Amino acid sequence: MAQADRHVPRQLPSGVRGFVNRVGELERLRKVLIPDGDLLRSVGACVIAGTAGVGKTALALHWAHQIRERFPDGQLYVNLRGYDPGPPITPNEVLDRFLRALDLPAGAIPPDLEARAALYRSLLAGRRILIVLDNAMSAAQVRPLLPGTDTCLVIVTSRSRLSGLVVRDGAHRVTVDMLPEPEALDLIRQVIADYRGEDDAAQLAELARLCARLPLALRIAAERAASRPWMPLGDLIQDLRDESALWDALTAESGDEADAVRTVFAWSYRALPEPVARLFRLLGLHPGPEFGIPAVAAMVGITAGQARQMLDMLVGAHLVEQIAPDRYQFHDLMRAYALDQAAAEESEESRHAVVRQVITWYLRSAAHAQEKLAPLDRPIELGDATPPVAVVNVFDYSEALRWFQAELANLVVAVRAAAQTGLDDLAWRIAAIARSYCMRHNPFESWFAMGSMGLEAARRTGDRYGEAEVLDSLGKAYVQSHQLAEAAEHHAMALALRRDIGDRLGEAISLNALGLVHIRRRELAQAYSEFEQSLDVLRTLDEPYWRSTVLANLAEAGCDLGRLDEAADFAVHALDGFRRLDNPDGQGNALRILATVRRESGQVDLALDHVEEALAIARERCNLAWEGFWLLELGKAQLAEGRPADSLVSFQRSASIQRRMGDRSREARALDGTGEAYRALGRPAEALEFHRRAAAVHRELGDRWQLAIALENMMVAIDLSGSGDDITPYRREALSALVRLEDPRARAVRDRITAIGSV
Repeated sequence: MAQADRHVPRQLPSGVRGFVNRVGELERLRKVLIPDGDLLRSVGACVIAGTAGVGKTALALHWAHQIRERFPDGQLYVNLRGYDPGPPITPNEVLDRFLRALDLPAGAIPPDLEARAALYRSLLAGRRILIVLDNAMSAAQVRPLLPGTDTCLVIVTSRSRLSGLVVRDGAHRVTVDMLPEPEALDLIRQVIADYRGEDDAAQLAELARLCARLPLALRIAAERAASRPWMPLGDLIQDLRDESALWDALTAESGDEADAVRTVFAWSYRALPEPVARLFRLLGLHPGPEFGIPAVAAMVGITAGQARQMLDMLVGAHLVEQIAPDRYQFHDLMRAYALDQAAAEESEESRHAVVRQVITWYLRSAAHAQEKLAPLDRPIELGDATPPVAVVNVFDYSEALRWFQAELANLVVAVRAAAQTGLDDLAWRIAAIARSYCMRHNPFESWFAMGSMGLEAARRTGDRYGEAEVLDSLGKAYVQSHQLAEAAEHHAMALALRRDIGDRLGEAISLNALGLVHIRRRELAQAYSEFEQSLDVLRTLDEPYWRSTVLANLAEAGCDLGRLDEAADFAVHALDGFRRLDNPDGQGNALRILATVRRESGQVDLALDHVEEALAIARERCNLAWEGFWLLELGKAQLAEGRPADSLVSFQRSASIQRRMGDRSREARALDGTGEAYRALGRPAEALEFHRRAAAVHRELGDRWQLAIALENMMVAIDLSGSGDDITPYRREALSALVRLEDPRARAVRDRITAIGSV
């Protein structure tokens, strides 16, 4: 992708207002950058280490904003949540987020950590990007996120010294201590300047001492003083001293810093009006560290306006951080404190009811969003909500997509929280509903996490319907992550359950899913049989969408098996069904299949009409994935019509799109088609290079069928070019790839390969 076409990520949160100098720390940070003409090169990652509340994040963001213009390719930011009460974010999840931010399509992101990290390093090579990894727990959490280039700078914050990064990876550590007294006093004065008169310097110093000169505690205390302009500072200090005697240390750590932070939290919390204080402590029960206004309102049974007003009060008191419009989060220390207060002041029954309420909101909001995202997908049975829960307002596909993107992390933790608190009925349902989003965008880590937890939850409840739904979701995840043995196993288990409970539609869906697994394995007779069985079940049901879907799959399997007349009938009926449903996804795919059937039947004019209609749908819907895939069929039809120059354009356009989309398999097929077009133009030497490139990719991906096709094309190009290359190794490899493939087309390819170069 050209530099001009790249999306530039701008993920840095805003810096802290009223940042105090930290002159010495900033000077040490600057030493990690080496000027090199217009470039700044880094000598390694920069670790900002220090105790909780000391201002590590504020320093990191302040410096990042100072130097961001020197990194014109953008900034990446993540809060690793290494010290949150919940689980930290894994490197695999961070890489998924970063790769998407770098414009990589979901389908191009590999599922395993090592492959993701390698791809991430490749994408960053030569780019100038600033990366901030906030709140890291360990070197192991950070190491996969390090780029392999000195043109990028990584800033890490952690309570740990991360000695492993320093020793093994050459990181540069800057330790942040409590503020010196003059800077602590400056911070307090900046916050209170417009609200209070001149306070006594000694009393300000005493206030700073009680806050252990930690910026987090200082800001909260100063905000409290600013909100009471007529209250003498001495009285505020006495309140703080009294509070200090009531509480033990906030964390397992001991020492004045932890005592001071907890004391200031308690002091500010007890000044809140009771409804706001209750909201604060109940927010500690929210499953994830981030939350939006609709979730907060549903959680405590108030209106969105009331929730916004109370959250504004908590933001003003520095007890909650606002990170986006209507979006908030806790500092990890504050979340731990809120949880403590909920445990101390709310009954177990009350806490459980609040958790159930918010998880129910996520479940029902996800179901509502699914209806807009994929209205023809099979809905999940929800049952009644007690008490009733208002769901998020989502009006169309785009809003539903944005909701799932914003809330996916919360859906994962909601499933986990439900499973841990005995709410298994909610856990498996969220996992099953999320399938509609996940199967279209492939967030594999979240998908597998929800699926595995949801499956265990469904099995604990003994809900066989729920178990089958989650097995189906996991089966799709395995298919789309190219783990076909696991996919077949999960879909087979789902099929058995659905048959046992008499779920006829579910049975048909599972048979169709197994057929798709076998098509990918090129076990065509088995796939065809499963599609036929699925269709037999659907004939007893009123399910036109699924009937059309299975007919289209039967057409594809039939075409590959050489049953062209049957395939044409199936494709025509599928197309008619999708048109009656006004379903463009299905129409385009059916037209693409029908074009293939017509081309292979010698009806090239009809094939061109069908594929051009399909491409018009793809372009109208602005769907590059469809366009890139369907251009492959256009190129083949143009070749069949004797228009190699036009086919060359189509294949090259397809290759360009597939490269942009990150689909290496289809890009390789487009490269192979490009080689065929060059051969038809009488340029076999150029064709050979494209066939070589295609074969290399298919070999790497383990696609035996496409590898055999590319190797056959290589052998033809070698034969035509007169290069004198020995085709024997290619013949041997191609025939080996075709072992155990006994469909008519495979046999024909085997015969052609055997005949190439024969005298």
